[in-house]
Amino acid sequence: MTTDILDRIQTASPQDIRHALLVGSEIAIIDVREEHEFAQGHPLFAAQIPLRRIDEEARWRIPRLTTPIIVYDNGEGLARKAAVRLEALGYSDVRELEGGLSAWAGAGYELFEDVNSYSKAFGELVEHRRHTPSLAAEEVQALIREKADIKILDARRYDEYNTMSIPTGTSVPGAELVLRARTIAPDPDTTIIVNCAGRTRSIIGTQSLVNAGIPNPVFALRNGTIGWTLAGQDLENGQTRVAPEVEDASGEEARAYARDVAYRAGVKRIGWAELEAFRAEENRTLYLYDVRQPREYESGHLPGFRNAQGGQLVQETDHNAPVRGARIVVTDTVGPRADMTASWLAQLGWDVSILEVDWSAVALEKGSDGAPSPRGPEGRYKRPYEGTDNKAAAMQAYLDWEYGLVAQLERDGTHGFTVI
Repeated sequence: MTTDILDRIQTASPQDIRHALLVGSEIAIIDVREEHEFAQGHPLFAAQIPLRRIDEEARWRIPRLTTPIIVYDNGEGLARKAAVRLEALGYSDVRELEGGLSAWAGAGYELFEDVNSYSKAFGELVEHRRHTPSLAAEEVQALIREKADIKILDARRYDEYNTMSIPTGTSVPGAELVLRARTIAPDPDTTIIVNCAGRTRSIIGTQSLVNAGIPNPVFALRNGTIGWTLAGQDLENGQTRVAPEVEDASGEEARAYARDVAYRAGVKRIGWAELEAFRAEENRTLYLYDVRQPREYESGHLPGFRNAQGGQLVQETDHNAPVRGARIVVTDTVGPRADMTASWLAQLGWDVSILEVDWSAVALEKGSDGAPSPRGPEGRYKRPYEGTDNKAAAMQAYLDWEYGLVAQLERDGTHGFTVI
């Protein structure tokens, strides 16, 4: 690495970055440290690509080579190396955060802990604004013991549910909830309880059902499996309960419900012509996502569309779409999953559209989408809500952190979130 290459890398000030966020310009703020370090503190809309993974992940996660990219570290000397590597990959607008992370904090700007922070902060804002109904772990345990007329729907990925779950719970990943809830609970008097591991996906899942006008009483399990464990209650392991196939009447009802929610959130609906126009725009990043479950996706998907389960796309937007200000298009064979996913992305401040086409008239591709190989354990941040061996103090500290996110969003002032 020669001195002239190092000297060529330009810098951006914290004020430059904040301005880009406030005016809605495209920007990718990339933390090039390992995930554990990233989770100790970062700007709200930062995404994380460790220096050692840039060759594997950058072109996938930042598809447009002229995207303005800001790289930073916390004085470890990684950012300049990352900038040089990104230039070698063909990126033409790469800058280093002047002064690194300490300069961001020194300018009086907020540092957010953990991972997927802005999605989690948004979930807290939703609960704060909409007063999303919830039940404590002890209340849900009592309902189970009484054999009350309830259905517990687990909004996480199936593998998370299979690892540990609330007794009697059924796996219904987030974007599937509006589509499948009425098939699982056709009697409107049946109470539906939505859970995740912590708070975000249960809040978003419950509010999805409320927004869609599902007639059943709906509640989030307050604090998820963390709250369940802290209450001294036992979880199940290795469960395989999944939602049944959707009945025709329930499917039509779900389509109507979900379409109305997307409309209220201001989501646009497009066809092939508009998608091709988006693809032709050289100055705008475009992410295309099929929000169905992986098995459905792999059996046949539209060309160019990647797979991200709808609930996870909302939960992990920083990973799937690290270019803030980019355009996102989502699609789904039956509609409700794309509608509900898009409704949340729109509230998160994204320019999002739903592609509606005749799938039977398209030559579908099969198999995976060629995403980068999963990261190994090196530098990984251990989430306090995953697995079965977490310490009570860590779980409680995580909940306390989530409770404080609404106030931190207000202090930060860059989020641009809305809540319908």
